[in-house]
Amino acid sequence: MNRLLSIEELNAELLIELINSAEKLKAERSNPSSLPLQGQTWAMIFTKSSTRTRVSFEVGVRELGGSIMFLSSNDIQLGRGEPIKDTARVLGRMVHGCIIRTFAQQDVIDFSEFGNIPTINALTDEEHPCQILADLLTIKEILGTWENKKVVFIGDGDNNMSRSWIWAAKHLGFQLVIAAPKSCFPPQEFMAKVNAPNVSLTDDPISACKDAHIINTDVWLSMGQEGQADKEALFNAYQVNSELLNHAHHDHIVLHCLPAYRDKEITEEILEKHASTIFQQAENRLHAQKAVLAKIAK
Repeated sequence: MNRLLSIEELNAELLIELINSAEKLKAERSNPSSLPLQGQTWAMIFTKSSTRTRVSFEVGVRELGGSIMFLSSNDIQLGRGEPIKDTARVLGRMVHGCIIRTFAQQDVIDFSEFGNIPTINALTDEEHPCQILADLLTIKEILGTWENKKVVFIGDGDNNMSRSWIWAAKHLGFQLVIAAPKSCFPPQEFMAKVNAPNVSLTDDPISACKDAHIINTDVWLSMGQEGQADKEALFNAYQVNSELLNHAHHDHIVLHCLPAYRDKEITEEILEKHASTIFQQAENRLHAQKAVLAKIAK
């Protein structure tokens, strides 16, 4: 493994290996057994703002013995129109790996190919693989397993989180229900490509949540969609609130990848009630990403 561009590219064996490694790295954080990035310098290129992603990667690279530099697209020639493939060719001769948070999935693909160095997708409009690894780690810690569990994603069924969850369900075989307005379902060609009978779509959030063990949500409008009032209005019935959770399994957890807009996709009451889980989930970004970095460094 020399890159992480998507959950799609992974398989069950590798997903489980990364999650187990994240557990180990979390347990030994205060007394690490190895520093696999020692002597390495990594770059981070961000064209989207971030809190959890930037902090967790900066801390993670340093805790694994490496050095890291943050490069806003406005600070380098990429922001003036230099093609990503040329930026990749330059950085590929100077740094040992690159972490990219941007809009287009093709940008991380091109960087990986032209830079010829380890490349990690820290979020694109198409996938958010590091978040899914953290979410799976959280599920394992709290519920013990995702096997024989019902996972529900409520909100935009055609965003980076929902697509990444769909690929995770494909690989790991757990039941996944995407609850979204029909106009926000994943495209039929995408679902045909995944071809996962354990993944279903519905526009009924109540039926989706019936006996669910994991209820997962995200902001209704992804970064770059702010101000689309017509789209946001579609989601009024898709709020994670106490009434909806009454239909879930009695031993359920609530996940949110953050940032959260309280009393929109999730109520203040429910977010605070499940805050310990949600912020454990946020912390697990650090440990999951360290597992990815350590795997790539081998």
